[in-house]
Amino acid sequence: MAVFLSPVGGVAAQFFTNTGAVLTGGKLYTYAAGTTTPLTSYTTNAGNVARTNPVVLDAAGRVPGSGEIWINPVPYKFVLKDSNDVLIATYDNVFGVGAVAVQNYTGNGSTVGYAISGNAVAVYISGVYQNRNTYSVASGTLTFSEAPPSNSLIEILYN
Repeated sequence: MAVFLSPVGGVAAQFFTNTGAVLTGGKLYTYAAGTTTPLTSYTTNAGNVARTNPVVLDAAGRVPGSGEIWINPVPYKFVLKDSNDVLIATYDNVFGVGAVAVQNYTGNGSTVGYAISGNAVAVYISGVYQNRNTYSVASGTLTFSEAPPSNSLIEILYN
């Protein structure tokens, strides 16, 4: 499984309260972007050892163990709280460093209705790259200027 380094807490990050004190025992929760559905993060770049959710920060306000947080190639929401569960910050729609997510659709003869949750990076129809002038993205919906063939594989890469 490919995982990517999180820009929130990533490597050797240290967290603080809003007054500048070290966030000893602070909690960093991970969710699917825009939700309160827990989403797993990992201790290593192999993505084979799940972190606790929340990640409880050590006495120095750092991520314990490896000091690293690795995440799947999907958007996350991070919620940072102090040891008493008082909210400090929320970071939503966060992708791992260098992550590009892929959504697959099957062509249905329509030009609209392909929902994406990021910025389209590249679009392929049955393996053929589509020039940017063949589609547009507005309000999270990708619209083609000409309908892709029915049953064609549509791959949308985004970040």
